Amino acid sequence: MKKIYFFLVIHGLFAVGALAQVPTPTGRPTPPDTDVVKISTNLIQLDVTVTDSKGKVVTDLRADEIEVYENGEKQKITGLTFVSSKRSVEKTKTPDVVGVPIPQSGLRPENIRRTIGLVVDDLSLSFESAYQTRRALKKFVDEQMDDGDLVAIIRTGAGIGALQQFTSDKRILYAAIEKVKWNPQGSGGISAFAPIEQTVLPADAEEADPDQPAERDPARALDDFRTTVFATGTLGALRYIVQGMSELPGRKSVILFSDGFKLFEEDESGFRESGQVLDFLRILVDTANRSSVVFYTVDPRGLAYTGFTAADSPSINPTAMNQALSARSAQLTDTQDGLSYLAGETGGFDIKNSNDLTGGVRKILDDQSYYLVAYEPDGDTFDPAKRKFNDIDIKILRKDAKARYRSGFFNVADRPLQNGISATTAVGQLELALVSPFAVSGINLRLNALFGSDAKNPAYVRSLLHVDAKDLKFTDAPNGSKAATIEVLAMSFGDNGQPIDQLARGYTLTLKPEAYKKIIADGFIYHFLFPVKKPGAYQYRVAIRDSVGGRVGSASQFIEVPDLKKKRLTASSIVLENLSPDQWRRAGEQNSPLPIGSNPMSDTALRRVKQNSVLRYGFEIYNAVLDTSKRPQLTMRVRVFRDGKLVLDGTPNPVSIDGQTDLQRIRSSRAIAIGAQMEAGDYILQVIITDPLAKKNQQVATQFVQFEIVQ
Repeated sequence: MKKIYFFLVIHGLFAVGALAQVPTPTGRPTPPDTDVVKISTNLIQLDVTVTDSKGKVVTDLRADEIEVYENGEKQKITGLTFVSSKRSVEKTKTPDVVGVPIPQSGLRPENIRRTIGLVVDDLSLSFESAYQTRRALKKFVDEQMDDGDLVAIIRTGAGIGALQQFTSDKRILYAAIEKVKWNPQGSGGISAFAPIEQTVLPADAEEADPDQPAERDPARALDDFRTTVFATGTLGALRYIVQGMSELPGRKSVILFSDGFKLFEEDESGFRESGQVLDFLRILVDTANRSSVVFYTVDPRGLAYTGFTAADSPSINPTAMNQALSARSAQLTDTQDGLSYLAGETGGFDIKNSNDLTGGVRKILDDQSYYLVAYEPDGDTFDPAKRKFNDIDIKILRKDAKARYRSGFFNVADRPLQNGISATTAVGQLELALVSPFAVSGINLRLNALFGSDAKNPAYVRSLLHVDAKDLKFTDAPNGSKAATIEVLAMSFGDNGQPIDQLARGYTLTLKPEAYKKIIADGFIYHFLFPVKKPGAYQYRVAIRDSVGGRVGSASQFIEVPDLKKKRLTASSIVLENLSPDQWRRAGEQNSPLPIGSNPMSDTALRRVKQNSVLRYGFEIYNAVLDTSKRPQLTMRVRVFRDGKLVLDGTPNPVSIDGQTDLQRIRSSRAIAIGAQMEAGDYILQVIITDPLAKKNQQVATQFVQFEIVQ
């Protein structure tokens, strides 16, 4: 009885949805105040990295060994604190299952140790640089990413949706790396430098006055203009990224992989002058300094060779050849100067002229410890009479010690946000909540997006959202009823961060007194379905706003939709049901009624499991290979993780097909007891399906779901 009942639940949950009652959710922890940089009229707070003569971080600096100067005037330091990125991490070896990755849970704000934006400037990268960058990113995710890291891989040419990718989930990062390719529409060519073409110089070129600027080549002028346009596009994308990171906790790092950009432009006579790029950089630096973001820049061209190569067609004119080589060398220096400037002005450093990109990234990751230095600004620091840039200079009095720090800030104090939201319109608040890397918790939400397949829809994702109704503001309605109005914005994003589907609706909930009490106590489920146009990696995000109370909540989930047409072994998402021992006993009795109070839809959305209960889970298996008797030979194994450690490792058991006729969609369910010894907290349940009849590299499929144990 219990198997037949839950089989119906598995199939029905993907096909239908309704309002459902659920237990009252527990409160979410409030993230600590982790501001690093504060720029206000009564406090300036900066992060400063101090290293010794060998480049190692100094950890024991005293307050009398550091001096801070603002616009040349010494300031009185009111606070000095060392913040270390080092921590001991206990590694537990997990028994290996061939072809099965260890699932990873999402990070809560209070658990984040490092926030790293890996930005690929595909508007400037050459084909060669894009290849090297891709390798370095793969190495980082495979070997250098650590527990507590919140990471994004963002392309400057990918648009604003790329900010959807801040995550601790390596699956999302691998999907982003797949999109890192040479951009033929950018300014980068096949190699680091464009081939030198034969040039015919005027007969009097060698007799020209060396003190007079040479007439500028129109083709070069057009190329410089095009490069400037792409450079400003890159800086605009970087500023958007930095603004998006400002709401993240702690000190943030951006590692920029770029072939660089020039700080200065040349006029028609060839004279160098500041222009749009430098102006954009000053604004970007100020934004980064206010957002606690440190830039590190990596030149993937490595140890670049500026001499002639086989791709060049050098002129027989010595003067032309010297000019071409000089221009190539100047291009390398000028573009690296732009990278050095951005890193230096925000407290970071640049990696250049090195073919070891992985080593460069490792050096950057080791540079995450810093001092928090605070001082009270003078009265004229924020003089409203004129807009100026306040220069910061920091001196370390200890011998051979050096400091890296932010160059300064404009004389405009940071403007505080209201409830973490700067938008003033309802639509703006929903959009901000939707793109936030963390869930906005004005309204507590729990989202679970489920991948499934049936005869009518080869692939679809049904999203179940639990809404805590206590966070909504209800008003009096006729006949003693209560009413609340909500606005819903749901979107799906592809692996490049671009929106795919959107749902925007408004609802008014009018409830009679008994229904009102029940929904306040238990919350309700909102569900929506997005058909999947093609397989791939997706993020599903939803934001809800209380029209009367003004509160906003959001939630998100990453999901991979496989290509079932390839006939590979695949598992659907996992459906959950939390039963009391008495409900479990009744479900096992023959001819007994369905368990009273059981609600798999609510349990699957909320993913909260009580101690001393039974967790039943179910899923579908697609594309199993059948033997000569037209039967599969599948086995299923379950594992449970907490904090990356294996706490339950089940043994493989045969998958039963009793009573099933569609063997291309085999339903399976099992259960585990949640005893009092399982501490409250976040867990991951992983199922591993094995098909010995399939091809050797296609015999294993896996799926997992994150859940929370509560008392």
